[in-house]
Amino acid sequence: MSTHGKAASGARREPVRPEPVTPTMLRDWPLPGGGSGKDDRGSVLVIGGARMTPGAALLAGVAALRSGAGRLTLAVAESVAVHLAVALPEAGVLRLPETASGTVRGSSAAAVLAAPVEAADAVLIGPGLDDKDEATALLRGLLKLPAGKQPPAIILDAFALGSLPELAGELGPWAGRLILTPNVTEAGILLGHDAGELVRDVPELAEKYGAVVSCKGVVARPGGAGGKAGGKAGGGGGASLWEITTGHSGLGTSGSGDVLSGTIAGLRARGTTDAQAACWGTHLHAAAGDRLASRLGSLGYLARELTEELPPLMIELSS
Repeated sequence: MSTHGKAASGARREPVRPEPVTPTMLRDWPLPGGGSGKDDRGSVLVIGGARMTPGAALLAGVAALRSGAGRLTLAVAESVAVHLAVALPEAGVLRLPETASGTVRGSSAAAVLAAPVEAADAVLIGPGLDDKDEATALLRGLLKLPAGKQPPAIILDAFALGSLPELAGELGPWAGRLILTPNVTEAGILLGHDAGELVRDVPELAEKYGAVVSCKGVVARPGGAGGKAGGKAGGGGGASLWEITTGHSGLGTSGSGDVLSGTIAGLRARGTTDAQAACWGTHLHAAAGDRLASRLGSLGYLARELTEELPPLMIELSS
């Protein structure tokens, strides 16, 4: 992937040099410890899982647990709730209202989600949602929920991302706790123009929505894409633009994005910052792909197999 580019024309900002995300950098930016039990590692709520796409919520949930989260709840369309509860007995499962076609009914789901959102440390919205209008209604309802004393981080993926241009003026309640994980096509929709030079376009996206953004190995946070943006001194904590230095084309497989967003949610629930969760999660996702490519071949490994690589990779990066 490209890390540098020619200066942009017109008003577009010239790309700046991102900080490489390497094992050495991550070791200097360590994850929170495991604590004494699951309550010390945080709780993740995944909202998604329409009737046709329950596996996306399942993949994201497994990734959250594999990345160390202590508790997991899946909030999915009522017709698939029991199936997911059996498939993933480690999770609590909440039934959401659905339409006749099995789409999560966003207009009425928010009221059901008030208490679970308040109890979570990280809320991932999007894996397995399949209707933009219902996703928009869902997000609008969630934005109106009281923030509580310790509001959770909000991670948006998939169909939830497509609603953001319409909601751009309503995102104030999520300011300072929003993480976006678009692919390149979704990034273009959010920007209103094609996303080509990611080291320029991802910081633009972060500033536009006031969010930490991870897109195809480039991570940015708002607050000065060309320099430092405060934060902790060690590792990459003081930067505001990063680029992953590993990864393989085989990651472009069905469900891979759900694993990425679930991994970031799990890390964020453990008590990282938004940027740390995005950098660590994006690196772990890419490195897991490298591991599978070396054993199984560059194409043909499955997204669910990525999750099995996360715990050993975290052990290696903690040594």
